[in-house]
Amino acid sequence: MESASERSSASPIRIGLIGKTNAGKTTLFNSMTLLAGEVSNYPFTTKTPESGIASAVTPCVHKEFGVTDSPANSKCDDGWRFIPVEVTDLPGLIKGAWMGKGLGNQFLSVAAQSDALLHVVDASGSVDKDGKISEPGTGDPMADFADVELELVLWYTKLFTQNLPKLSKLSKTPGYGIPSAVEEVMQGIGVRKEHVVMAIKDAILGDKAFDSWNEKDIQTFCWSLREYSKPTLLIANKMDLPFAAENFKNLREKFKGLIVVPTSGEAELTLRRAEAKRLIRYVPGEERFEILKPQDLNDAQRSALAYIKRKVFGEYLRTGVQFALNIEVFKLLKMNAIYPVADAEKLTDKHGRVLPDVFLMPSGSTVEELAKAVHSDLARGLVYAVDVRTGLHLPSNYMLRDRDVLSIVSTAKRS
Repeated sequence: MESASERSSASPIRIGLIGKTNAGKTTLFNSMTLLAGEVSNYPFTTKTPESGIASAVTPCVHKEFGVTDSPANSKCDDGWRFIPVEVTDLPGLIKGAWMGKGLGNQFLSVAAQSDALLHVVDASGSVDKDGKISEPGTGDPMADFADVELELVLWYTKLFTQNLPKLSKLSKTPGYGIPSAVEEVMQGIGVRKEHVVMAIKDAILGDKAFDSWNEKDIQTFCWSLREYSKPTLLIANKMDLPFAAENFKNLREKFKGLIVVPTSGEAELTLRRAEAKRLIRYVPGEERFEILKPQDLNDAQRSALAYIKRKVFGEYLRTGVQFALNIEVFKLLKMNAIYPVADAEKLTDKHGRVLPDVFLMPSGSTVEELAKAVHSDLARGLVYAVDVRTGLHLPSNYMLRDRDVLSIVSTAKRS
């Protein structure tokens, strides 16, 4: 079986960072990707979307099998497998973005192409309603979140209403119906039939003729459609600052249907950069770090690390950044980590590399879909897959489970 560099891979998971300006999105983005996006206190520093590679982290299976792995499409560090995902830092949003104001069109189009969203708010309340830095406690994180969410829903509603004639016609076409019609019109922003079905149920529109949906019906439907088509995690950032703990509690109470994760992007970025310089030992997501070269630290670095240990790890156990990414990928997007190998006994690919690749596959994916993700040729001649743990032959419609290690048997020759 070929490694990631030699296969026709499935598209990587795409995660969009959204929120008002100065909420700390770019610092979070830099801490996830170790890139150097511009960070400043004036509004709209991020003028164009910037993408980078972050990682979803899961325990690697190599320890279970007692082997030393040779990662190719990912990284293994101290028993943790780091699986690449794409993260995009989007420009801050302003009111009226759904009508194209500011950078609205650019923001919304990229957000819509994301598989899931991380909605970042400044939990310390140190950003005013216009996105300018103010004193902690003077801003309103709850209103900031609601403002951005409303812009997204209004944009969904705009796209939907602009296409009402086409939707009406398609919904009456034999074999279509409303779910298929909406999927065809809005699939460019990630809407699928199952999202439409659930949104119709939530809006209690199942027994109402499509042409009789009124403005309120449409907006209620679009609220649910946005939620289903773009799973969203609420990030309460800057948790090490005053007023953040109180606002975090208020966010959780006000938005009970969402998972709210406390983070400090600044702390994570400091630790990641110190680790890159080999000054400390730190695995993203862990609840500790170890200073390796205390003699090489200057006073400012010592002070920063002591602050992080006291204000972040001491109160919240972790920076929350990697934790948020993991929740987004494994809980909200319901991804499973699957390890395909060529040799079921040696756990190797055709080059002899042990457990080289790991694929993130959505819950409900089958052996056939894994074969397509690994290489299209494998799928064309698919016979079955071998479960490495049990030796059982699994049919093409077998539904994958997290941490499956499988060898795909195919009659097709790969190009």
